[in-house]
Amino acid sequence: MKTKNPLLGIFWCACAIISVMKKGGNATFELIIVLALVIFGLWSLKKNPTPVAPVVNNQADSVTTGSNASTTLPIATISYAQALQKYKNARIQLDKDCRANPTNSTYKNGADIMLDNRAPVDRIVKVGFSFSIKAWGFKIVKLGSATLPATWYVDCGNSKNVATILIQK
Repeated sequence: MKTKNPLLGIFWCACAIISVMKKGGNATFELIIVLALVIFGLWSLKKNPTPVAPVVNNQADSVTTGSNASTTLPIATISYAQALQKYKNARIQLDKDCRANPTNSTYKNGADIMLDNRAPVDRIVKVGFSFSIKAWGFKIVKLGSATLPATWYVDCGNSKNVATILIQK
């Protein structure tokens, strides 16, 4: 089973080992295996932490946090023209074919960037986590990583790694 989350893989391995233990296996050996899998999972998470990218949505008055999509905070919305002016040096534009401009960019940890959908269709975009951008709409994303420098990849629809973002101190 291939999984992007190492803890989910460890969970399934632990379930399999527990089912073998119930059938009369060596409990000490199986406990050692489970502990090794847990340690590996924690090491994997520390090495490649899940990025957290809060998103400011221009279509609704909310900020959605990356790891808890149900948490929202009221914010003031801005117009497209205001966003273009404010984020002129921190904008990634996605065209009708999901091509990004620029394809490589560097920002400080905690910076806000504008993801600009210049297509007549809604897009599912992933920067740390997935979210929707309406046709001709935009999102403001706060870049943040506990481990620096960090490299994030932008996915647009079915297109993977259309842009690369380097986050630095």
